[in-house]
Amino acid sequence: MSLSEKLNFEKSPLYLIDGSAFFYRGFHAYPDLKRSDGFPTNALYIVLRVLLKVLKEEKPEYLVFMLDGKGKNFRHELFGDYKAQRPPMPDDLRVQVEPLKEAVRALGVPLIVSEGEEADDCIASLTARFKSERPVVILGADKDLKQCLDDNVFMWDPAGRAEKITSLADFKEDTGLNPDQWADFQALIGDSADNIPGVPGIGKVTASKLMAKYPTLEEIRDNFKFLQPNIKKKMDGYLDTIFTYRQLTRLRTNSCSNLELADLKISQVEKADVIAYLNEYEFRSMIRDVNGAFPDSNGSSPAKDLSSMGSEKETIKSAPAAKAKKANSNQFSLFGDAAPAPVASKLEFKKIQSVSDLPDFSGKDVGLVRDGKDFYVGVDGDEWLCRVAAADLAKKLQTAKRIATADVKSIFRSDSAWRKISLSRWFDLSLSAYLLNPEDRNYQWDRLRSMLFAGDELPDAVDEVHPDAQGMAALALMHVLAPRIESAGLATLVSELEIPLIPVLADMEEAGISIDLTSFAEFLKEVSNRIQELTKVIHETAEEDFNIRSSQQMSNILFEKLGLKPSGKTDKGALSTANAVLEKLVGQHEIITDILEYRKMEKLRSTYLEPLPKLVGPDGRIHTNFNQLATATGRLSSSGPNLQNIPIRGDMGKRMRACFTAGSGLRLAAADYSQVELRVLAHFSGDPTLISAFENDEDIHSRTAALLFDKETSEITREERSNAKTINFGLIYGMGPQKLSRELGISLNEAKDFIAKYFEKLGVLRDFYDSVVEQGRDKGYVTTLSGRRRLLPELHSTNPQVISQARRQAINTVIQGSAADIIKMAMIKVADNSAIAHLGGRLILQIHDELLVEGPEESIEEIGSLLQEDMQLVTSLAVPLKVDLGLGKNWAQAH
Repeated sequence: MSLSEKLNFEKSPLYLIDGSAFFYRGFHAYPDLKRSDGFPTNALYIVLRVLLKVLKEEKPEYLVFMLDGKGKNFRHELFGDYKAQRPPMPDDLRVQVEPLKEAVRALGVPLIVSEGEEADDCIASLTARFKSERPVVILGADKDLKQCLDDNVFMWDPAGRAEKITSLADFKEDTGLNPDQWADFQALIGDSADNIPGVPGIGKVTASKLMAKYPTLEEIRDNFKFLQPNIKKKMDGYLDTIFTYRQLTRLRTNSCSNLELADLKISQVEKADVIAYLNEYEFRSMIRDVNGAFPDSNGSSPAKDLSSMGSEKETIKSAPAAKAKKANSNQFSLFGDAAPAPVASKLEFKKIQSVSDLPDFSGKDVGLVRDGKDFYVGVDGDEWLCRVAAADLAKKLQTAKRIATADVKSIFRSDSAWRKISLSRWFDLSLSAYLLNPEDRNYQWDRLRSMLFAGDELPDAVDEVHPDAQGMAALALMHVLAPRIESAGLATLVSELEIPLIPVLADMEEAGISIDLTSFAEFLKEVSNRIQELTKVIHETAEEDFNIRSSQQMSNILFEKLGLKPSGKTDKGALSTANAVLEKLVGQHEIITDILEYRKMEKLRSTYLEPLPKLVGPDGRIHTNFNQLATATGRLSSSGPNLQNIPIRGDMGKRMRACFTAGSGLRLAAADYSQVELRVLAHFSGDPTLISAFENDEDIHSRTAALLFDKETSEITREERSNAKTINFGLIYGMGPQKLSRELGISLNEAKDFIAKYFEKLGVLRDFYDSVVEQGRDKGYVTTLSGRRRLLPELHSTNPQVISQARRQAINTVIQGSAADIIKMAMIKVADNSAIAHLGGRLILQIHDELLVEGPEESIEEIGSLLQEDMQLVTSLAVPLKVDLGLGKNWAQAH
């Protein structure tokens, strides 16, 4: 499994390699490795292993290899003894530098050699610049790079004995610090590797305790008189020097400013050149990895060299791929492991700079692949490289029969001209692959393209396609996927729901939502003050200062000093202090409640209140990305930032929503489906109790509680209603007796009895749940309201746990997936409502079952009414859809 799959990335990551670190590591790890003529190859060996591993397993789109340049940098000017103890580069290592650069370039990887600064500064700068738009993975183990960790930034060391992945959560758990405190921490303890002295006598333990109370060097300096006498004595005379030490260890984030994302893109390679290089340095064992790393590379020139080709304005027919040997099976698997592409002669095509040189596309299927500002177009067996204005090409393609491309939304976002092409002409390859197998998780174009040539037999649609021809590959992939979409009964879902949704999502992303920076700042101040108060209370209760963010120190306090009974362990065998564990200890000691509140406040601060204002664009609005291919149930997700995870419950949730506002002179209308999943359940199951309750607009949870507790609805207590609500929603998500017992604080036997009574009173539901599972077992999949499918082969497993999980997924998909269908239908209907548009309203946000529309203050009431009506009438169920509507200046008022 690739790292992208392990971490469930939704966009292609940017990989940044600390090349100098691996170069030195290889030199010292394999001191005797030499070529037969005595030339040292030890450093080259480890770097090539790392690069080929990443290229083969990750199939990266963006990857950069960083090397430190020669000479001194600003840190040497700041502190003359910086790295003064380091010996010069050994001769045996120095002679490998140029061969290293040659290897990196041969593999198509962009190479950056930093001058006047360190490679780490460039890594930190690129991370800071691009982490808001895509995941960033830093390959290296240098402790200074930990400063870069963030929600969307990870460190990965694939060269160690045990492959190590470090996330922001891992860093916080291990150190009790935030990454922005790491330079302060290093300044206190020093760094012998860089010859940074630190404060004598201040080690990791003392520094951790000190920073738990005073999180920055500034606070330590300002509170010097309050320090413990022994620490004050050690710090005396270093209050100014430690700031210099911090400058030495703190990474810059304004370096490499001339680099754009396009500069960091992997180039195509000459595979023969790579193999020749490996032979030259006698790394023949690595040759077998080359096909895996470049399955669809057959001697293509690097992409950056395409501009040097002739300027003739004709195209040359693609040389056909050699037909693969026939296999016994006639099945083509898009989702299996990719095999090496068929060997073919070199693809030759010419670039064109005017659409007048292109053929007439009228009534033809066309493949379209965008590569920066360039476009690959495949039609009638020809491959064209078009360096033309998007508007000109879009106009030319308006008459095409179908346009196959990997990501229609990104095309729409790149230039508004593409919107003028009828939606019915677009065929989204990634979307189609997702709908056929929503569990696959990776629908990037490079992966789909490589899989096109997978297996021992190529389908007829692929047989005449050159492996290097991107436009023709897109066209061929459509000819493979389109009949599968049709035969799976997904064509209507595509044409009436998923494709029409694409421009709606693109519009919402462009619109964004306004935020009140003053409210954010005030809320942050309140939360920070509360964190300080809780820190003081927790330390007083524990009768000692300790790092509340450190799981190890927390464990010592709770289970050793206070003697609380542990109830779980981490994967590494340590006593767990996770929230789920602590929640079981509530009531056993007063400190537990304070710790849980502290964590809640800390999450608000670190996840929302500090980072979100930094993501505001020049227009004063935050722009999220809506992900259409992220969940197996069909629900939308958002990222960069994730606005669907904004806290909504309790006073803190209300305060958070209040920070999201309408623009000047505008107001918000928030419309939220009421209990839509339970209404879907009533529709599919036909349960008379549920149908009757919804038809009569009764409180469904009180009605259920009345059945469970044999009472009149008017006699139901708040606790009984809450218990009924838990089981109503819990069973939709496959909640078993163990979880129900934890949720309700009852014994396992009581939970079993509760569930049994629930199904006794609402017997039709049990039959419905069983029928869903039976359908999944018979057909191999279950379907939602709109015909969306989820494959569930695990229902035939012999493992009871696997079967149980698959049963939950089956029920959840039908109910939650159908609710997702409904909200998508509503989004399209609202976006297409000309009356709302005429009044100045526009859809700006979708959060689960809620839609947010922004419009002029004077017409927001009418807009809200139209919004509510559209959502309630978007489809017909066995029970009415109900929508709660609110209006206001901010999201809290409107919700």
